[in-house]
Amino acid sequence: MNMIKNNYWDNFDHPQRFSTILIAWQKQHGRHTLPWQNTRDAYRIWLSEIMLQQTQVSAVIPYYQRFLQTFPTVQSLAAADSETVMAHWSGLGYYSRARNLHRCAQQIVAEYDGVFPSDPALLANLPGIGRSTAAAIAAFAYGTRAAILDGNVKRVFARLFAIQSYPGEKKVENDLWQRAEAMLPMQDIESYTQGLMDFGATLCTRSKPACGRCPMQSHCGALAMNKVNELPIRKPKKTLVEKHTHLLLIIDTERNQVLLERRPALGIWGGLLSLPELDGQQIGSSDSAPEQDLFVQAVARFGTLASCQRLSTVVHTFTHFKLHIVPYRITLEKRLDIVGQLRHVWMDNEQLAQAALPAPVKKLLVSIL
Repeated sequence: MNMIKNNYWDNFDHPQRFSTILIAWQKQHGRHTLPWQNTRDAYRIWLSEIMLQQTQVSAVIPYYQRFLQTFPTVQSLAAADSETVMAHWSGLGYYSRARNLHRCAQQIVAEYDGVFPSDPALLANLPGIGRSTAAAIAAFAYGTRAAILDGNVKRVFARLFAIQSYPGEKKVENDLWQRAEAMLPMQDIESYTQGLMDFGATLCTRSKPACGRCPMQSHCGALAMNKVNELPIRKPKKTLVEKHTHLLLIIDTERNQVLLERRPALGIWGGLLSLPELDGQQIGSSDSAPEQDLFVQAVARFGTLASCQRLSTVVHTFTHFKLHIVPYRITLEKRLDIVGQLRHVWMDNEQLAQAALPAPVKKLLVSIL
């Protein structure tokens, strides 16, 4: 194997010695009662794997359960409209997952008659399913012998083999994939795959790993070198870009409704409902019209401006940038009909909690209305 040289690769007399230890540990100490376990239903397994991408188990469970109540089969999900799907995903974050989930369900129904393929290579070609997720689905649903390499597994391997390079580098990641393939067991792939997930999530955790209870402690390079807290090497930090947006909270106080706008499919909060956005560059510009005139023009197609109040700025941090949301509470003296404006809709205040809204926007609306 053409791997990055590392003395700790030889800590196991055979690569599959690791899988033997891990399977025994998982059967005794692993997780066995999660809602998506103890099933061969590829649909349920796929749904859980997509939701668990970059999201904690505790946060996923209620979303998973609600999703299945509304979409019990891949056919029902494929037939649903995108707004309903997004509404059920609202608050879980990383909304491209929901869009890909919907597209993938439609493709499974159209191309595979609603049956998920057992070949990880075919699964990996579907929307939103990468190599590691495809392997997990195939292993749990069909017992396919395939390697996973999610964030938890990268952390475990980086410590176990004392890999002192950032796992996100292509050369290092390729090395990790080779190790993952080499250590696959010949049988009991389900317990092994679940064991990797459980081991990284409950024992070899990012902070305060339980090395004293670890069955791999006599083989762990990071422990031997006293570098458990230093590995894996973290991605070099970049200064978060600061972005700003001005949102209009246009209220119809007589009907207890708020005006919402459908965002474009691509970009931030793609496909979700949100508040209409105002061009913030015009606000405070010496070359622009007075601010009051800007707001009058901005709401003219929805009605006549009665009042405008700037609210406290809300800061929301994404993976790659920090968004400063400046909301304005606007009431209308006279509301105009918006029939034909497909991007906009008036929504009853009591429906907001269940609407397909970005988490910070929903929180803002619920706190004010």
